[in-house]
Order: sequence, then C-alpha cells, then structure tokens
Amino acid sequence: MTRFVEVDPKYVNQRIGVDIDAKTMAALLCRMQLATKVSDDGETLRVEVPPTRSDVLHPCDIAEDVAIAYGYNNIKRTIPKMATVGAQQPLNHFSDLIRNEVAAMGFSEALTWILCSHDDNYANVMREDDGKSGAIVANPSSTDVQVVRSSLLPGVLKAMGANKDAPLPAKLFEVGDVVLLDDSEDVGARNSRRLLVLYSNAKAGFEVVHGVLDRVLLIAGASRSVDQPGYSVKESDEATYFPGRQAKVVVGGKEVGIFGIVHPDVLSKFDIVNPCSVLELDLEPLLGGVDGRLEL
Repeated sequence: MTRFVEVDPKYVNQRIGVDIDAKTMAALLCRMQLATKVSDDGETLRVEVPPTRSDVLHPCDIAEDVAIAYGYNNIKRTIPKMATVGAQQPLNHFSDLIRNEVAAMGFSEALTWILCSHDDNYANVMREDDGKSGAIVANPSSTDVQVVRSSLLPGVLKAMGANKDAPLPAKLFEVGDVVLLDDSEDVGARNSRRLLVLYSNAKAGFEVVHGVLDRVLLIAGASRSVDQPGYSVKESDEATYFPGRQAKVVVGGKEVGIFGIVHPDVLSKFDIVNPCSVLELDLEPLLGGVDGRLEL
C-alpha cells in the first residue's frame, strides 16, 4: 500500500549539512523513485512512498535518500563546532560491569534470541497476553519468531532444557534487552535492560539467587546503609513461580524485579527435569544509584 510522509525541508538540510531549496529537493527524491510534491508555502514536502520502499519509516530516511541523490561527495566538509570524546553509553558500561560480577560468582553467560514464539512468551511460562505488554511481529516467517520477548525467562529456560544433561549445578545468566509496549514512545514501545540469573540443581537453590540479588544491589549502590533504606522484598503471586517461594524486589518504592522457584508446570513445558530458581532484575532503575564500588 502506498504511504505518504510529510517532511520539513529545513529538517533535511540540517540532517545532511547542505542548503537545498524545496523544489530541488523534490527533484532529487523523484530520482530516487519517491514522487514528491512541494506545498504552496514551500515549507513541507509530501513524499509518496511506494510499497517497494518498506525501508522508509521516518523523515530521516527521506533525508538519507536526498543525500544519496545529491551525492555524498558533493557535501562540503566542515569542522565540528564542538569537540567530544567517544565512550560507551553508561547503561552499556554498567551492563558489562554486572556481567563481570555475575560471572565471578561462577555463572555462565547465555545469549538467546530476542524473538520467540507466542507460547514461549506467555502460555509456557503461565502468563496471559493482555495485549499491553508484548510487541507482536506482523507476518512472522515461523512460529519461533512471533513475538519480541517481554522477559528473558523463556530464552534461558529453553537453553536450560536443551542442556539438561549438563553437570549439576547449572548456573546461567543473561544480560539483555526486552521490549515493552509504551504509548509515550514515538514508536509505541521501548527497550528495557534486564538481568536474569538461573540456578538449577537437585535442590532449588532459592538462597543462591537471593545471594546474587544481594551482591548485585550491593555493588549497584542500592544496599541498606546509614543514609539510604536499601531494597526490600514483598510478597508475590505470579503463576510462573512456585506459590510461597517467590518475592518481588522493591528499590526506592518501585518494583524492579522478581525472584523465586520456577513452577514445575513451567519446567515441564521446557523439558527441564531439575528444579530451578530464577532472578529477573530491571537494571535501568539501578543505574542512577551506582556508587564507588563500580567505577563508570
């Protein structure tokens, strides 16, 4: 289906660092097979996007096509007006430090797919799809890529099920993004950086993941001290976990995670024979409280 995208010529000029008038810009876009009309006041470009150009999603994509048609070599080189020093994003650096700490506790890192089946994201972990949490993939190529994961748990449980013959205890963790629907974002969804820790043995090992929680929050500056209350846990009743063997993690009055013993019905869905305890923690709320124990 043909779509229309309206773009401000000033935005395009600013993005690519040139000074092109609206009519010339429209002619350049026509060369890129994007039929374009200029508004009467010359302040808006109405670009017709054919079905074959599924890559055009945002005005910045229009600016890119203008730059290609204009010619990158024809863009005048300029010296930046400010000097900057490259560095990792604070969240990514914090995530790397958390990885090092959890690995030092003897856990092995897993890296699982961000796309999963609808059943793995919901039914197999005994969660209901309320239509407000998971980003659904349109026209998925297979049942394994129907949903963008809203939790790290299904992927790690799947990895555990595929390695159930590995020596015990099995200690896995993953630091990665999940995607949550959010109407306040321009794309209707946002990424959330999570930590998931799984411990499996002949006994559930609830105290092991609780110890990991204590350590992570200690190094993140969220532990109890003279000048701050630290974190607390409160009762939880999620169907994913065994009743009475689960708790939510609260930091600064906000729920940032949950830990508990995975329900046997969930384990059977992933063909896991030994009991498992899991901690899933949202890392982004902890970033602002990092103290001197982790040097950013």
